[in-house]
Amino acid sequence: MKYQYFKPTLINSSSWTTCRKIGWFAVITLLSTSLCAEKIGNVSTKFKLLGANDKIMVEAFDDPDIPGATCYLSRAKTGGISGSVGVAEDTADAAIACRQTGPIQLPDTVKNGKTDGEEVFKKSTSLLFKSLQVVRFYDPKRNVLVYLTYSDRIIEGSPKNSISVIPVAPWH
Repeated sequence: MKYQYFKPTLINSSSWTTCRKIGWFAVITLLSTSLCAEKIGNVSTKFKLLGANDKIMVEAFDDPDIPGATCYLSRAKTGGISGSVGVAEDTADAAIACRQTGPIQLPDTVKNGKTDGEEVFKKSTSLLFKSLQVVRFYDPKRNVLVYLTYSDRIIEGSPKNSISVIPVAPWH
């Protein structure tokens, strides 16, 4: 019986290419959620001796499917050393205010309710498993778009939530 001994080798080029592709995919996935929102500003809420202060962040994002609909989101951002490094878990506190910022033409999928509850924004609020989401509903009886923000986690979410509505009206 012939024994083979472990022989350390460098990663071959095809394995290295695969590793690079996986790495780029992970970076793009992590950055894509933060690229959806435009930072408007922030205020410090708690002083931290080491690392960044705790903050309330204000961000704006446009509904990707409905031009003319913009939402402003305020959310808690944990500071300190763990917050600066990106491993802190942010609280589930958030508020939303949505406004019509241009003419709104509702797509048929929105009008017929097929996209009710569709995610229009998502932001990771911890290193793993927790996120802040915004979903959209359409109320045809009142002709309004309803945006709901809430925090969820793989095991359990938070009952903290906030809504905002945009009456669909002619743009002047």
